[in-house]
Amino acid sequence: MLSRLLLVASLAATTTAGATTVAWTDWQAATAGVASGTIAAPSGNVGVSYAGGYSFAQTGCGTSWWAPGDYNGAINKPFDCDIIALAAGGTKTITFDTEVTDPYMALMSWNGNTVVFSAPIEVVANGVGWWGSGTPVVNGAGDGFFGQGEVHGIIRLRGTFRSFTFIDTSENWHGFTIGVADRAPVPVPAPATLALLLPAIAAAFAAGRRRRVA
Repeated sequence: MLSRLLLVASLAATTTAGATTVAWTDWQAATAGVASGTIAAPSGNVGVSYAGGYSFAQTGCGTSWWAPGDYNGAINKPFDCDIIALAAGGTKTITFDTEVTDPYMALMSWNGNTVVFSAPIEVVANGVGWWGSGTPVVNGAGDGFFGQGEVHGIIRLRGTFRSFTFIDTSENWHGFTIGVADRAPVPVPAPATLALLLPAIAAAFAAGRRRRVA
């Protein structure tokens, strides 16, 4: 009996991993250098906004910028149409209406661009895209990269955020969009549930001791 109760307690404390696909932003409005959209994650929509100026913002079907990119099949590509294109360098800010963990940023044509983020990053995919291919070379601090060639790829920021910033350099234009992992929140055992198990575990332990004494 005691072993079964301990197994239940152990299972209640176990976390589960979900799917690993990415839900990308449906950019819905853009004007005066800011943009907003929605990420349709299975656990609920996430509102996302961008501020910092842009060269152009595509919020509906037009040129299918992301269509040629397969990123070596490592991860699902963004929506074909939606993209924010940057030209002038400077500080850019991404804000979410709820906390997100390890958000993704898809990159297009970051050619010779140096960028630094407010959090550590990792490159999760890169390959051939609209303009060709290139390699993002992560800097020594691990919080940015230099675009070697026509970089098309996907990076992930490590941490939990309501917002993050990045500083890029000027060029003709380079594009991006934002995504979050397509997974349900990791379940956390409720303290009350574990507390209810403790008296039963104690009673089972006491009963076992009485049987051994008898």
